[in-house]
Amino acid sequence: MNTINIGINTEDRVAIAEQLKVLLADSYTLYLQTHNFHWNVTGPQFRELHLMFEEHYTELAIAVDEIAERIRTLGVAAPGTYAEFARLSQVSEVEGVPSATDMIKLLTAGHETVVRTCRTVLALAQNADDESTAALVGDRMRVHEKTAWMLRAIGEVA
Repeated sequence: MNTINIGINTEDRVAIAEQLKVLLADSYTLYLQTHNFHWNVTGPQFRELHLMFEEHYTELAIAVDEIAERIRTLGVAAPGTYAEFARLSQVSEVEGVPSATDMIKLLTAGHETVVRTCRTVLALAQNADDESTAALVGDRMRVHEKTAWMLRAIGEVA
């Protein structure tokens, strides 16, 4: 591979990419969980939650591609297997099919986990003057903070 000279030293590029891998794994795990809940939600809020979960997993599908491509842009291979995602992710797997109320709680916790991961990546990117990663991660953080807020608001009614 050619030498990468984008104004970020190799050590910083690799450190940022390694944390982006965690963000990718968290996001992919949350995507799978959200898609699972979309398929399996039941109860009085079925239609609302089914449609909302679809919006969320569709947005996450785009996000995982953007995160993986940023990792590649930094010159590091992006993880792409369930085993790698399971090893890296801080979003907990869910066994069985929880109630709609529990789905909301689990997804809220998942989005909050992703926000915390974003904060870790953001600090590294800012310290390395990596504005491209900082912008990507800042955008992701806003999406996950807003989604967690909306899920918490629904959970108060449920």
